[in-house]
Amino acid sequence: MKKILFLFVAALFVLQSCTINSEIVYHKDAASSSVTDIDMRQFISEMKAMTPDSLKQQKEFGEMDKIPTVWTSLFDIQKQDGKKQTTDPDSIRIMKKIFMKMNKENSEPAGFSLKTDHFTQTDYQVLSSYNKKEKLPLDQNTFNNWDGKTLTINTENFNLKNIEETLKSKTSKDEAEKVEGMITMFFKSVGTTLKFENKIKSVTGKHDWVKQTDNYTIKIDYDLKAMYDKEAKFKNADNKIVIVTE
Repeated sequence: MKKILFLFVAALFVLQSCTINSEIVYHKDAASSSVTDIDMRQFISEMKAMTPDSLKQQKEFGEMDKIPTVWTSLFDIQKQDGKKQTTDPDSIRIMKKIFMKMNKENSEPAGFSLKTDHFTQTDYQVLSSYNKKEKLPLDQNTFNNWDGKTLTINTENFNLKNIEETLKSKTSKDEAEKVEGMITMFFKSVGTTLKFENKIKSVTGKHDWVKQTDNYTIKIDYDLKAMYDKEAKFKNADNKIVIVTE
């Protein structure tokens, strides 16, 4: 786990080398599942190009090959790493419902993915506390309130807070102070897709970054420059967006 996050942090320090796309599925039973894909292909390509031939045999990023290429729970990853296991039952339950895997392209590492499986509102409350210690790069929108019919989106969560905190926790003090000021330079793009098992009946509230693409899908495309510009002008920027399904 620690190695994965280190590589993620390293990727962010190669300008605009990383893209993040998340998909959250809202189930009829008031639970939700999510997948976040972090594409590091450009970063890996640039690192290889900058590595002297004399060092390539060391394969510094060959550690990525040790990461499972199939979905593996955080609980099992920590167990495989020999890390001391928590005895807290809530933490264990959450760790068994969060999965990671390494993605490959042409047998080469291409990035990694993070998945949450069928989380209830109670699970998210536990996850929120767990995340304060572990600092996972979770999509903020996973914490929006969903009751099985209505999703209430707090647009104040249209930020990269969890990713920033993950970065700060894995870097030196000096680097951490630079994170927020340089975050717009780290990413090519960040987007979130919201999918519903039931048809969308109505959407109340508007935001420039939010668009309904079909009867079951909402797309959020972040304007990273505007996100960190306190004087940015929006045509639509309601604090809450309420999505009601059939």
